[in-house]
Amino acid sequence: MNRQETHKKDKIGFQKLIAAFGMILFVGKIIAWKMTDSDAVFSDAMESIVNVISAFMGLYSLYLAAKPKDKDHPYGHGKVEFVTSGIEGALIAIAGIMIIYEGINSLVVGKVLSQLDWGIAIIAATAVINYFLGYISIRKGEQENSLVLISSGKHLQSDTVTTLGVVISLIVVYFTKIYWLDSVVALIFGVYIIFVGYKIVRKSLSGIMDEQDRDLLDQIIKILEENRRTEWIDVHNMKIQQFGASLHIDAHITLPWYYSLRDAHNEMEKMILLLAKNINRSVEFNFHMDDCKPISCAICRISDCPVREQDFVKKVIWTPENVTYWDKHTAE
Repeated sequence: MNRQETHKKDKIGFQKLIAAFGMILFVGKIIAWKMTDSDAVFSDAMESIVNVISAFMGLYSLYLAAKPKDKDHPYGHGKVEFVTSGIEGALIAIAGIMIIYEGINSLVVGKVLSQLDWGIAIIAATAVINYFLGYISIRKGEQENSLVLISSGKHLQSDTVTTLGVVISLIVVYFTKIYWLDSVVALIFGVYIIFVGYKIVRKSLSGIMDEQDRDLLDQIIKILEENRRTEWIDVHNMKIQQFGASLHIDAHITLPWYYSLRDAHNEMEKMILLLAKNINRSVEFNFHMDDCKPISCAICRISDCPVREQDFVKKVIWTPENVTYWDKHTAE
């Protein structure tokens, strides 16, 4: 089994753990709701249903993303992570709306809570478990470049925040008997949950639409600029697509026109190997070799060029702006 397959199995195994814990914590919250009759606890339990659904959706997406390329999916199945992550973000936002609805309903109707001591203990325990499971999920997602694991982790941690809000409200109500405070806290964290869901949906849509990842682009340009060879006259028209944890990079590299096909291909391979070595992700390259034109002389640093037609003017520093530009660079 190669390294990439091992990473995929690790991600799937961890997502199974998240799904299992999600079901256990949901049962715990339902028990706490039955004991306390708290609408805030009920809302937190309903939010946990989203955790369970999202965990299984994430598990399916990781399984699908791990499938190899086929005739119908020449780029693989990695994009499914953006889709399921977007659905998860939408479910989080819906859970926030549910919390707000229940909070308003409690303010209007009013309720007397019971057995708050046991309810506080159970809900507090679920908050601690959720937070650490979310922390581990985010860290693993960042290491594996998995949007699903990162989204699951943020979901779990956002659930922790709302659960802590419920715990605080229950403690205050326990000592003060001011029951409407329970609903007010639920409303506040309902708004927070909607905001978290929006951010996850926004990130998912940017991946589906191939929105430029500026941090990733900056990293790639920095690698090229710091290690550029004199023979690499120009790099332009660079595009980056993300497919789950994998990348697809398109670019045009300008090389001396008098190079043999073998020499030009070797230079292109050096650039590809440089990026592959320094990017901690699976990368597929599609580089196009351009021959240099007379206008390229002004930025070409090959001092012993046998066919130079113009004097060297200046070195063009590669930046995210000019490397993504569609045409060759000039000294102007």
